[in-house]
Amino acid sequence: MTKIDVLLPVYNCEKYITSALKSIQDQTIRDIRIIVVDDGSADNTGPLVLAESQSDARIVYHRQDNAGIVVALNNGLALCDAPFIARMDGDDISCPDRFAKELAYLEANPDCVAVSGRARHIDQNSSPLGTISTRKESRNADPCAIPAVEPYLLHPMLMARREALIQVGGYRDVYQSEDSDLYWRLSDIGSLYVLPEVVGDYRIHTDSVSSSSVVNGRQQAIWSQLAALSEQRRRKKENDLRFTKDFANDVKTRRGLAQAVAVASRGLSQSETAWFGCAVSAKLLELSYYRPYEPDTQDIAFIRHAIASDPDLKSRKSYGVIREAVLSCAVRLVGAGRYKDAVTLTGTNNIPKLIGRSVFRHILPKGLAEKIKQLVKAKKHIL
Repeated sequence: MTKIDVLLPVYNCEKYITSALKSIQDQTIRDIRIIVVDDGSADNTGPLVLAESQSDARIVYHRQDNAGIVVALNNGLALCDAPFIARMDGDDISCPDRFAKELAYLEANPDCVAVSGRARHIDQNSSPLGTISTRKESRNADPCAIPAVEPYLLHPMLMARREALIQVGGYRDVYQSEDSDLYWRLSDIGSLYVLPEVVGDYRIHTDSVSSSSVVNGRQQAIWSQLAALSEQRRRKKENDLRFTKDFANDVKTRRGLAQAVAVASRGLSQSETAWFGCAVSAKLLELSYYRPYEPDTQDIAFIRHAIASDPDLKSRKSYGVIREAVLSCAVRLVGAGRYKDAVTLTGTNNIPKLIGRSVFRHILPKGLAEKIKQLVKAKKHIL
């Protein structure tokens, strides 16, 4: 039996698939099988993979009608029989010793069910962007925080025990968050770990719609928090949420935040609904901090209502994080000339603080602002 099956779903990857495959073929561990699941590519991806398979019998090509990443992953998982399964995407690169390092950790730590590593960020032309993926301790994950603190393992660099993936039921229709949903369920049966070393290159597509669209941001906020709510229920031994294709399509077709949250909240208890509204709001604010979009006027009205509707918000340990996210977003809105939205978001009681922070960020010379920051940090250190 092969030691490692590599699960590689692809869709229209003709520009990158050859280099992605080569990085797997060149692994120091040779006892692998590469299962490529083509999700109905309309470009030259399929022929390129098939051509490569002629000279490397380890490559298995499977084509399906376009059905999305979850179907492709589960169909590929059904073809795997090795004890360890490594993930990879068709536009990323694995370092030659990636599999060896991940396998060594799993074999040395039988309680660990999945491991990943850090990755260097590259652009569309494979040039380094000068950044490396974040490393977070999975044991710090908290599904009840606002927003939920998710277990984070870089999905294209994942290696997991096949028996663990089968035990938790594989991937579910949790749109854009199928990875974190999987990690929550894996964490129920074992530990997760992120290697401190860089094990590959992760491609950042700067022109990606998912990086620039607030519509996509709303969906990501909703589904990531649904995955966490699902974990909350499992921890309380309650009936888990059901993620069906009909449910996913119903939520995905709602472009407005309030409408999408209303659909996603069906069947939730009153306390779950309150948490969910706040958690989605906080997640959208978090995403907008490092993405090139901001919540629109209707989003802000929803966020304000959700925050005001959670009776337990001020007693939650993440309350300070939410307050800072709200203020930070409002300051950015002031800089964009959206003064009414900024005040709506913070509330009139916080106008003095909003003005002060806005002056500091948008009016003071950068050099002076930086000096003030350093003085404040030094004072805190002395105290």
